[in-house]
Amino acid sequence: MEIQGKVKMIDETKTYGSNGFRKRELVVTTEEQYPQHIMIEFVQDKTDLLDAYKEGDTVKVSINLRGREWVNPQGETKYFNSIQGWRIEKQDTAAAGQDMPPVPPMDAFEPANELNEEDHDDLPF
Repeated sequence: MEIQGKVKMIDETKTYGSNGFRKRELVVTTEEQYPQHIMIEFVQDKTDLLDAYKEGDTVKVSINLRGREWVNPQGETKYFNSIQGWRIEKQDTAAAGQDMPPVPPMDAFEPANELNEEDHDDLPF
């Protein structure tokens, strides 16, 4: 899956436990009628991918949805979801329209000639 939007926040890399587990969080704001602020976590060596990005960049993030089950000390089962990023690409919004030819100004067009009643249409329908 992929999420596209603007980078709202990039957190620092945090290290947990004696095994050195690393995690870094990114928040992307989608660009739609009702924008969503999606928190995506990058783990281990993927945390370094975020070094090349800054707040305000438009990005496309490839993600995996993760879910896990946990039983607390009281025996209750809880479920948790996470969104894990594994690739991020900068989207160049300025270059999106550069492949299109420029639109001439409206005054460059000549008005259509007036049609006369005696002009007829050669179309068969």
